[in-house]
This record gives sequence, C-alpha cells and structure tokens, in this order.
Amino acid sequence: MACVIHFVMAGLVPAIHVFLLPASLVWIPAFAGMTGSVERQAFRCSRPASATDLCYASVMEPAESVLFFFGLFAMVAEAMTAALAAGRRKMDWFGVAMLGCITALGGGSLRDVLLGHYPLLWVKYPSLLFLTGGAALLTIALARVVHRFHTLFLVLDAIGLVVFTIIGCNVARSMGHPVTIVVVAGMITGCAGGVLRDILCTEVPLLFRSELYASVSLMTGAIYVAGTQFGTEHVAVVIGSVAFGLTFRLLAIRYKWEMPKFIYEREGPH
Repeated sequence: MACVIHFVMAGLVPAIHVFLLPASLVWIPAFAGMTGSVERQAFRCSRPASATDLCYASVMEPAESVLFFFGLFAMVAEAMTAALAAGRRKMDWFGVAMLGCITALGGGSLRDVLLGHYPLLWVKYPSLLFLTGGAALLTIALARVVHRFHTLFLVLDAIGLVVFTIIGCNVARSMGHPVTIVVVAGMITGCAGGVLRDILCTEVPLLFRSELYASVSLMTGAIYVAGTQFGTEHVAVVIGSVAFGLTFRLLAIRYKWEMPKFIYEREGPH
C-alpha cells in the first residue's frame, strides 16, 4: 500500500509542478511554430493550445484555472473508473495501470495523432503516466470503498467529458482547422478514452449503448466554438459551455435519455 501511494505522489507532484511553471518557461516551447503575432499567441495560451492541453494555471484567468484543475482531477477519476473495469475483468496489476493510463490519456493522444499535433502530452510530460497509472493502482487498495461513490464518479466523468471536449476544440482551433474538424476533435478528446477502455475490456463501448454521451460532447463543442466565433468573452464561453455540457449529461443520466437503437433479428429459416 505504501509503495502504491508513493507511486501516485511521484506522478502527482511533478505533474502539478510542470503545469504551474512560470509562463516564461512554457510559452515558447508550447507555442513554437504557430503563426500570428506575439499578442495573439499570448491570448491563445490563455486558451490551452495543446493537450498540454490544460495549459498552465500561472497564465490563466481564474475561471480557466478551475477548468485546468477539473481536467487534472478528471484524469485521475477516469483512471480510477478504468481500474474498476479492469478489476471486473480480473486483470493483473500491470493491466490495471495500463488501462488507467489509456483511458485517461487516450482521447487526447488519438486526437493529436489524427491532427498531427506533436509531441503527445504524456510524451512531453511522462509524469502524467505516474499520475494516471498510480491512481489506477491506488484504486486496487480502495476498491471496497470506491464503489460507494458511484454518483461522484458519474459527476467527475461528466466534468471530464465536457472539459476534455473544450480542450480538444482548443487544440484544433490553434492549428487553424475548420469548425467541423474543431468540434469533432473535441468529441474525440472527450470520448475516445472510454471507448478504448471498453474495447480492451471486450465490451460494447458505453458510448454506443447508454445515455447520451457523444451527443453531449458534440453539442458542448458546438456551443463553445459558436461562442468564440461570435467574439464572446472567453471566460464566459468556457463557463457557459461547461455548465451546459455538465447539466445536459447529468440530466441524460437521471432521465435515461438515449439515442434510438437499431435492433435487427434475422427472420425466417437459417
């Protein structure tokens, strides 16, 4: 148990330290190669521009700092839910840690690969592997308690969905992609990690069989992009998008809102 806690802290402390580096140390590497004036790049930095995604609280406005920390905790929550899924499949400890990392970091990684946006977040900041893998391993020791907080994890998962969606939209926007690609990139960031988790657990992805999920991501991304296109103050757009997406997702869970299902049963002789 002590070893597992040490493993988690080994990732958490460097991760927080990295994200809170002074702006002077992170602006140039994070935004090298982007076009536009210095002033424009500074403004973009306040809207996380890579799956460093969560950018850096030291150059963020208060509302965006909250978004940053929500994203960090959402990574931990996703890793812990992945660990529970691994436990149900009786995976070994390595499998638990691996699934935790893939679930928490997979969406952003897949987006970056598809968009050609490098380096990947976990490649640039390997400490995130310790954070997410450690959180998954810690769940092994806390499994008997964690399952009691099912509602809390649903809320954290919903926060992660909308926060990662906005982060994904930021990345695609900073690369100059059209609106359609921006919204899809947001959806991939928010949803792909869970899909990878379910596939590795040999299950039909939750995305395709449960309450509205991808639809929440798409609509959140669309609202966020529309707000930025119309020149609304960025903090207001972020808060509004997060509030809408979180409310929509929680209502979908509460009232079992689902997409229509296609059910085909072969009729007649085989």
